[in-house]
Amino acid sequence: MTSKADFMYPYNRYRGEVKPENLIFDANLQEFAQKISYICNLETAGKLSPEQAYNDIKDLWQKLSESKKELGIGEHPFQPE
Repeated sequence: MTSKADFMYPYNRYRGEVKPENLIFDANLQEFAQKISYICNLETAGKLSPEQAYNDIKDLWQKLSESKKELGIGEHPFQPE
């Protein structure tokens, strides 16, 4: 049986190149997707206004973009390490 936490916060295994920054970004991306899902559901149910949903999603996107930049993801995509 699945626990409540597993149901509410599903997590999929990472299948890319295993590097610390990639693993951290993957976790951040999955958290972003989960929060977007909640926001969309709240807006659809009328619990959030479209403007508030847009602003919340915009804030989450900015945080994800900052995370990507801080971790250096995609800076040198064709250079082997």
